[in-house]
Amino acid sequence: MSERFDPPRDLVRPFLFEAIDIRGACIQLHEAWRQMLAGRGYAEPVMQLLGEMTAVTALIAANLKQAGRMTFQLKGSGPVDLLVLDCDEQLRLRGMARARPQLAAAAVPELLGHGRLALTLDIAAMSQPYQSIVPLDGDSVATTFEHYLNRSEQLPTRLLLAASGECTAGLFLQKLPSADQKDPDGWNRVQLLADTVKPAELLGLPPVQLLSRLFPEEDIRVFDPRPVAYHCPENRDKVRDMLRSLGQAECEAVLQEHGEIVIHDDICNHRYRFSPDEIAELFRTS
Repeated sequence: MSERFDPPRDLVRPFLFEAIDIRGACIQLHEAWRQMLAGRGYAEPVMQLLGEMTAVTALIAANLKQAGRMTFQLKGSGPVDLLVLDCDEQLRLRGMARARPQLAAAAVPELLGHGRLALTLDIAAMSQPYQSIVPLDGDSVATTFEHYLNRSEQLPTRLLLAASGECTAGLFLQKLPSADQKDPDGWNRVQLLADTVKPAELLGLPPVQLLSRLFPEEDIRVFDPRPVAYHCPENRDKVRDMLRSLGQAECEAVLQEHGEIVIHDDICNHRYRFSPDEIAELFRTS
């Protein structure tokens, strides 16, 4: 394994235990994660959940082979009732959480309650999006996604995740079909070693250094990193199209009541304001 150490950038770094046929990836997000949090004011427990889900979404989306978009929606009955993460094949992320204000720390099952995890996969080459929905099953974001991946991909998977206000990070491990033939104890050994990782190491050690610390005796092939970015630009034209679809009469009724039309984009945290003159011009040109 190369001794290169990565700078603190937003990267997914895939790797492979060549002798035992186990694949994996490390992720650390710094600037992209801070951009996603900007202006949100999430309570600490909400930030933790969203950060861990951000890391695991990018880790899974890094396996997209075709142009498309992957959206995970975790919807529950608890005080954190919605987490949404969206990522495309270029690893451009966006996401949001919805929760009760002034939320106190609690165990993840208490925060989320009963609910479901839904994946929507919209690939350009597919005639329609693919959707998979499973019940929430696990006492953490990591175990919830482990159960989902074990069920959907039929490959044993381990996830270790951590998040702070400055960084979110994760370690993904997956046992490939021929692993037991190559080393019957390999998967068990790698999991035991991975379990020694501390959250501060996930968040602070560069990926190559982290792998060297956790698996010093293993032969690991480390691949080139892939950059991850927060991507949620304003799209005023899309909002104009939505207002046209509502119709002039309904827009004018809102103007009469409020004096302006204000649209809030929850996932990107953008606010769009339209004056009476702008609405009049919108329908003159439609």
